[in-house]
Amino acid sequence: MKINKQTKGFTIIEVVLVLAIAGLIFMMVFIALPALQRSQRDAQRKNDLSRLNTALSSYQSNNRGSLPTNWNTFVSKYVTLGTVDTFVDPSGTDYSVTDTGSLPSNFTADTPVILVTPGSVCGKTEEALSPNQGTRKVAFQMKLEGSGIACASN
Repeated sequence: MKINKQTKGFTIIEVVLVLAIAGLIFMMVFIALPALQRSQRDAQRKNDLSRLNTALSSYQSNNRGSLPTNWNTFVSKYVTLGTVDTFVDPSGTDYSVTDTGSLPSNFTADTPVILVTPGSVCGKTEEALSPNQGTRKVAFQMKLEGSGIACASN
């Protein structure tokens, strides 16, 4: 009588190999996910600057090309349309629009500050502005979470 000792199944090496490959894939996704989320938040911030620029065009067409004197009032009347809409950072914090003339020392993406620089436009790099461009020009700058500064100008 002949006994067949072959059984069907996976060897321990095959199981360990599959688990190792699955672990590598999981680790790659786990490492790449925060960078992807940061990139999406920065894209939203750039869209918000563009939205602010569009609202400024609307304001200027209603006010003979002049710039707003109070930027927070401008945001509430032209960007958020009173209480109908919101103008918040992807982190959930309201944007602070300021025209202090220089970037604050704590200018990070964690503190959603939009810097307004009247009379300037965005330069070749986002950090550099071209000043003395006229009384109807303005540049908006915001620190991005990934790296760098986003700039939009009319």
